[in-house]
Amino acid sequence: MGYTPVILRPITEFGNMTREEKIRACYQHACVKHMNGESMTNASLRERFGLKTTMSSIVSKIIKDAINAGMVKALDPNTAPKHISYVPFWA
Repeated sequence: MGYTPVILRPITEFGNMTREEKIRACYQHACVKHMNGESMTNASLRERFGLKTTMSSIVSKIIKDAINAGMVKALDPNTAPKHISYVPFWA
């Protein structure tokens, strides 16, 4: 019988997260959204991090880093940038 290892980590404030932790959190958020029949957006990730609307450019950079790391992809790359949503790489 197989098993899945799980690592539980304490909540880390956004400002104290490393770049890798932000990318991992972005990927995990995209996975949770996908499993709930939704897709990740800049707004949903901003909300997950507890950031204000004015921080959307920072969240866009995290999403871009996650895309470049091969962790997430655009659901429909032809969507206008303002309305684009994302899913895990395997979706």
